[in-house]
Amino acid sequence: MFRDDPQQPNRQLIAPAAPPPSMFKHRSFSLFWAARLFSTLAVQSESVTIGWQVYTVARHSRNIEQSAFMVGMVGLVQFVPLFMLALIAGATADRRDRRSIMLACTAVEIVCVLALAAISLHRIPSLVPIFVIAAIFGASRAFLSPASAAIGPMLVPREMLRHAISRNSLADQTGSVVGPWIGGALCAVSTAVAYGGSAALYIPAAIALLCMRANTQPEPQPGSRLEQIREGLAYLWTSKIVLGAISLDLFAVLLGGATALLPVFASDVLRVGAHGFGVLRSGPAIGAMAMAFALTRWPLHRHAGRWMFAGVAAFGVATLVFAVSKSMIVSVIALAALGAADMVSVYVRQSLIQIVTPDAMRGRVSAVSYLFIGASGELGEFETGVVARLLGPVGAAIFGGVGSLVVTGVWARMFPSLRDADRLDVSEH
Repeated sequence: MFRDDPQQPNRQLIAPAAPPPSMFKHRSFSLFWAARLFSTLAVQSESVTIGWQVYTVARHSRNIEQSAFMVGMVGLVQFVPLFMLALIAGATADRRDRRSIMLACTAVEIVCVLALAAISLHRIPSLVPIFVIAAIFGASRAFLSPASAAIGPMLVPREMLRHAISRNSLADQTGSVVGPWIGGALCAVSTAVAYGGSAALYIPAAIALLCMRANTQPEPQPGSRLEQIREGLAYLWTSKIVLGAISLDLFAVLLGGATALLPVFASDVLRVGAHGFGVLRSGPAIGAMAMAFALTRWPLHRHAGRWMFAGVAAFGVATLVFAVSKSMIVSVIALAALGAADMVSVYVRQSLIQIVTPDAMRGRVSAVSYLFIGASGELGEFETGVVARLLGPVGAAIFGGVGSLVVTGVWARMFPSLRDADRLDVSEH
């Protein structure tokens, strides 16, 4: 068990001895899993379409480097509301019904994607409306992500939680594989059709949430919202191994944002067009899904901390291979390896956060995790766009890969307790 003792350097990780019965016998979990799958499909398809639309619109009046920068700006306009609202959203997830929060956010995202479809149909040449809607979308994700992360453990028995995390990861990665392919294929028809496809995918997610009957209202917590935010941050700071895991992924994602440049690589480096863009965009998720299946079948029993550092290092190496590749096949393989490596660190981090953290503050800790990891993806896109403006797309990808390797070495020295983490014992929590 990981005890919340900052003076204890060696934390132990023990995998469950035998798999529990199927979690899909729990109706509410099955509906939540379906909602998560369709929502991920919609989000990934929508993200692909936004990136493609922004780049193609920008290329009408800008060069490659400037257009790549505008793609990075999409990440920035989503990061700002995420950064401003994440802590408030986490406290909200610990005070309000989590299913209702997810429903409200899904409704907002449906409105956003329909508005983007209308902009595409009217061929509005300005990028400003797209950026405004992307900011609203980012605000919605700030509230949806902690509620979604915190609701899962309320739907299954505690002894099945570890396996529920693996199944949820499979839903995410399946959506991340198929969603970009859907977006890329529909973009080849038109961006309006692609946005319409995303809207159609959001609808079953909303229906599944409406059909859930589980109690997803957290226990009332004393204190004001500000006091609860302060309490959650204090818990995170004293749990050094969790802090190390989250911050390691933060800087790896922040620097390794090569996927933000995929529209540029597809259009002007590899020259494979919209269909090839969808394939490239699916590459990381293909590798991540394969690794998620492997971890479900063969969970990490020993040396979990070292596996996490190895995953981040492999992420950096794969980014470098992708950066210098001139072959579509090599690029897809590198992106798949990148996704598989990232899944290892995601598996360890999600297990720590959802198993170790008490339910009373799971929303707040999940919000900080999403701010560090999910929101840093958007900020990483902006950083990559800025570097691409200075060094070009290939130089920006090389910079990110080298940066991920440097971060791995520095964090291994700064957080020895994370590096030496061995086992996770669910039964003791």
